[in-house]
Amino acid sequence: MIAGISPHTPVLIVGAGPAGATAARALALAGVPVRLLDRAAFPRNKPCGGGISVRVLARFPYLERALPRIATHAVARLYLEGPDGHATVIESEGPAALMIRRVEFDALLVSLAQEAGADLVTGADIIQATEDCDAVRLTTRDGRSFEAPVVIAADGVHSVVARRLGMNRGWAASAVALDMMEETPRAALRDLDPSTLWVAYGFNPAGSQAVKGRKAAEGYAYIFPKRDHVNIGIGYVLSHYREAVDAAPYDLQRRFVAALRDRGIVAGDSVRKNFTPFLIPVGGPLRRPGRGRVLLAGDAGGFVNGFTAEGIYYAMVSGELAAQAVGGAPDVSRLARRYRRACDYEIGAELRDSVLIQRYLFADRRRIARVIDGAHREPAITRSILDFAAGRRTYRDLRRRLLAGAPLLGGRLVWERFRKNFVVRRAQPS
Repeated sequence: MIAGISPHTPVLIVGAGPAGATAARALALAGVPVRLLDRAAFPRNKPCGGGISVRVLARFPYLERALPRIATHAVARLYLEGPDGHATVIESEGPAALMIRRVEFDALLVSLAQEAGADLVTGADIIQATEDCDAVRLTTRDGRSFEAPVVIAADGVHSVVARRLGMNRGWAASAVALDMMEETPRAALRDLDPSTLWVAYGFNPAGSQAVKGRKAAEGYAYIFPKRDHVNIGIGYVLSHYREAVDAAPYDLQRRFVAALRDRGIVAGDSVRKNFTPFLIPVGGPLRRPGRGRVLLAGDAGGFVNGFTAEGIYYAMVSGELAAQAVGGAPDVSRLARRYRRACDYEIGAELRDSVLIQRYLFADRRRIARVIDGAHREPAITRSILDFAAGRRTYRDLRRRLLAGAPLLGGRLVWERFRKNFVVRRAQPS
């Protein structure tokens, strides 16, 4: 533990989603007292597509034993569609993605943390946070106070802890996506091929109408088949939605489901009560996901893939890395640095590249078409991507193969990385 701190003083974790629950479990197993705070009682619903790449099982082996407790559905087929209707189907030799319901998955992770020894406090809606040289203090809406030497804030995209402590005063509209999703039982709405994960990039909300110019709509649409439910959603970068989409969220969702039904992809109707719009940070991780005695994990730190919008896996990784930083930092002055370096090493390059890829592909619809068409033209690259999704290949290895096979994209990534770093360095005071 951190020098000078009593081993009996619990670390506080705010937010019991995948990041917070994973951090709590890791700390408890390491013998560190930990208190997990959440404003809800579990099980509780959480808007999310609910898809996780299978590599989560390689990264967190204990999940393979735990997942049979909940309704988990594995898929091996991926349908990819571009903004002009071009499409392809990719099939992996084994499961490539796991489909879960967050109401069940999050409760499972919380139970695993409790079984490891973490103390769960529900109904703790944090509204204030302060930090001094000795501790971090949190205040709940009902007047309770909590104090700890270290806090891991995993309280989502609207992190109260990050805002109150000035670590993130808000996301730019270009750095978040508005995801409009419903999770409905199959009795009312169902996909006609539950073996397939369906994703459309640069999805045109105008349907079959022509799109002017080369730029693709900055968004996506998806169908995630669950065991007893289906998740259907459509999302756009918030700045693009405000500027280019002339429809209210549920009107857009209802029209999307109707279009899928007309195409013979789904059967049934959208159910308004199951619809929940929410924000996802897609602009890449914060440059400083930790400061002083506070570490930001999951959505609070921006740990989401900017191109696929997958966040569960990265939330769990950042949560565990935060726990390891707390358990291994010799003093508080090194805590944030240790955490940032661990995140950069394991997922930093992957997440930063995902943002650059997102911007590169959405800038020209033809680029998305080339990626989709190349899925069968370049079987070696496709196999590498599937191996990465299954946890059989590291991102560094995948990146080398992608850049060798797509030199124009490689040059773009190198230039964007250089330009971004150069601008950041010039903006920093000397």
